Formats: sequence, C-alpha cells, structure tokens
Amino acid sequence: MALAEGIKLQDGLVAVVKRDCPTCATVVPVLAQLATEGAEPLTVYTQDDPTFPPGIDGVVYDRDLTVSWLLKVDTVPTLVRIRDGAETARTVGWDRGRWEELSGLKQLGPGLPPHRPGCGSRTTEPSVAEELDVRFRGPNLRSRRVVLSELEDEMEAMWDRGWSDGLPVVPPTEARVLAMLDGTTREPDEVVATVPPNLVPVSVEKVAINAVLAGCRPEYLPVVLAAVDAACTDEFNMHGLLATTWSAGPVVVVNGPVTRFIGMNSGVNVFGPGNRANATIGRALQLVIRNVGGGRPGQVDRAVFGTPGKYSFCFAEDQAGSPWEPMSVERGLPAETSAVTLFAGGGVRGIVDQQSRSPESLARSYALALGGVGFDAMLVVSPDHGRVFRDGGWTKARLRYELDELLARPGPELRSVGGIAEGIPEHLGDKRLPKYPESGLLLAYAGGRAGLFSAVIEGWVGGRRGSIPVTKEVVP
Repeated sequence: MALAEGIKLQDGLVAVVKRDCPTCATVVPVLAQLATEGAEPLTVYTQDDPTFPPGIDGVVYDRDLTVSWLLKVDTVPTLVRIRDGAETARTVGWDRGRWEELSGLKQLGPGLPPHRPGCGSRTTEPSVAEELDVRFRGPNLRSRRVVLSELEDEMEAMWDRGWSDGLPVVPPTEARVLAMLDGTTREPDEVVATVPPNLVPVSVEKVAINAVLAGCRPEYLPVVLAAVDAACTDEFNMHGLLATTWSAGPVVVVNGPVTRFIGMNSGVNVFGPGNRANATIGRALQLVIRNVGGGRPGQVDRAVFGTPGKYSFCFAEDQAGSPWEPMSVERGLPAETSAVTLFAGGGVRGIVDQQSRSPESLARSYALALGGVGFDAMLVVSPDHGRVFRDGGWTKARLRYELDELLARPGPELRSVGGIAEGIPEHLGDKRLPKYPESGLLLAYAGGRAGLFSAVIEGWVGGRRGSIPVTKEVVP
C-alpha cells in the first residue's frame, strides 16, 4: 500500500505501538508470537522509543509519525492486515478474538486478559496532530500565504490588510483552516457561489478561511456554506442589498437538527450576544461578502445609517416549543431537514401586548406594529404570545391570513396626505392594496419566556425590485 513518496507497506501484518502505553507493553509477548509463529510477516512501528518492543525483529521507529498518520491510527496498539497493497482489516486495543482472527493464529497471549482498551496514539496529541495536519494537508490548500515579519502584531496586521469588519478577528493559520475544513465533507476546491459585488467565485476553502476569521467552530461551517449559497442567489440579490442606502443586511434564520447539534440560541436574548454559533455564523457570511466579494462599507456599501445587524444577524427558530411548522417546512423543505433562510432585514421593533388573551386581539396589535413598517418584514412571535395562538387554535396560515386582511388598505388612504409628499402613485386609484404582496411577510417563532412581547424585523424592498427570501438546505 503506497502511503506517500518513498513509503510503501509490504503485505502482511502491521502493528503500531508506543512504549508509553500499558496495553502496548501488555501485548509484547503477543507480538513476539506473531513474529515467530505467524504465517505472514509482521512489521512493528513504534511511535516513541526505537528500542520498544524489545526482542522483536522488524521494528521500525516511526519518528516523524508519518506511517501512523497515513494509516489514520488514533489508538495504540493497532493491528492492520495488508493484502495486495491495501488494508483489508484492523483492530485497535487488545482483543484476543480479533487478533486471532486477523493473524490466523490461535491461543495468542494465553496469560493475558481477553480484552484491554488501548491508549491514544501520539498523532492525537493536540500540538502533534496540528503539526501533522499542516505537514500532510497544508500543501493542498490553494490560498495565498501571507507571511508576517517578527515585529508585526498579527491582530494589527489583519486590520491593516482590511480583513476585519472593525472587530478583532482570529488569525487564519493553516492549522485552523484545516481544522475548519474538517467540519464539512465537501472538497476544499468546490465552488460554493459567485460572490457579489465583484462576482468572485468562492471555494469551500475560502469560506473556511473567513469562518476562522469570524471565530466559528468547524461544526458551524455547513451552516455558513448554506448561508453563502443563499446570499449569492439572484433572488436574494445581495448586490442590491449592499448598494442600497437603506439600513438592511442579511438575516439568517436556521432550522432543523443542526441548531441543536451546534448549540444555537433560539430563546432568551435570541437577537443579542452570548451565543458563539449565532454570533459567528452571521459574521462569517458578512466577512465572505466583504473579503471575497469586495462588499465594503463606504465603497459599494453606501448605507446612510447601516445597522448593527451588518456585523451579524443570525438566530435559530424554537421548533421544540413552537405551535406551528418551522419556517423551513413552510417554505417547502421536509421536516427534520436542517436549513437556513435568508431575509433582507434591518432594525428590530418590539411589540408590547400584555393584555390580549385572544388571537383576534393579539393579531390586531401585530397589525398596528406592522403597519408602520415601510418594506417587507419578519414577525418573530415569542413563546408567551405563541401560547395565545396555540390556545386559540390558530395555525400560522390563519395568522398570516388575518394579518393580510387587517393590513390591506384602500388606495386613497395611501396617497400623499396631510401635506406629506411620500405616497403611492395616483394610477393605483381606488384599489384595495395588500401590505405584503409576494409573500413579503415571514413568520418565525423564537425568544425567551416570561415576557408578553414579540418583535418585527424591518425589511427592505421585496419582490423582483429588491430581495426575495431564500431557503437552502444545510449539507452535512
């Protein structure tokens, strides 16, 4: 089995051991049996001491752990069978039955217990694993290396090179990028999307670099990739969202099992700080747009005020507590599918209604709050308000229908009135106009309990003139 240039394992049995492992010391008599009685050759690779195990021919010192790494050994002792240049079987730790099966010998280690767990391979030690990862996988990274001088402060250097959104970023070393790439099964050179405004193709590797900068953990990367994919669609129109002078940016809503797996917040302080996944996933998306696509404030980004959400605006729906189907299911994906939905949103307006005990009354409070929102919107219903709709038997579709009815207005009410020049065109006449055509109102369920509040996230221009929400499945 060819492992690397100049390294080839011959057919037979291969054992990987280290002296600093009680189980490896225990199986030394077994290795001696295999070396003298076995029908096929035995090669023993030792990780930490060239004199161990003693008294056995064919011991090779795996000084730089190349063989251990390329065999993917994470526990010692490991016994592997090689046939016709390929691995056909392996066992880890000491298990008499498995060792006898692999070797074809009976009565191995008669004085030993039948089973004993192994120890961690040296390749799993954090500093060693990182060095090996860089040595063997680092050359496959295609991104440009930036070498800093000894006198440069790495935090200031990243700021000076324009990689930051204004907050400190994590240095994207080879080791960190490789660890981030372990969060996905996708190939590093796979193109995820073409990023506006400069229309630059972005690879999984480039997304991973920005995820490191943002402070993500590797298990967040599939969510970041899905968000980048959604943001770069024609429907979402990230270029238009960047160029608008309105205060809006991408809002990322996450659904499905991945929210539990990575520990996202869907409850108390759901739009606020404190949760690493919520904070860094949205930030990674924004850094991809900035660093890869060239969407920088003061250049293509010409917002008059901007919004703090342009650092990061990402949260999970509270599916476990919701009386309704999750947003991803409402938008066409199967239940228990992990997904992201991107909405072009800006500021958050709170809705206070501590008196309504009927869905009809609470819906009217929502309508009053939504009536003052100029563009599309996302209504986020809290658990305490959600209980009112659950007790009243209202579905999400029923709430949406009632809000559409409450928010529709006759054309004359929306023309220029009261000396205000802003208004709808005269040609719309006396038509009764919907507030949110083309599904411009999204409904989500999240937030803390013990508060009869809900929230409206103000949007941007909807439909073909602006941005249409986009939902993408999260690929593991």
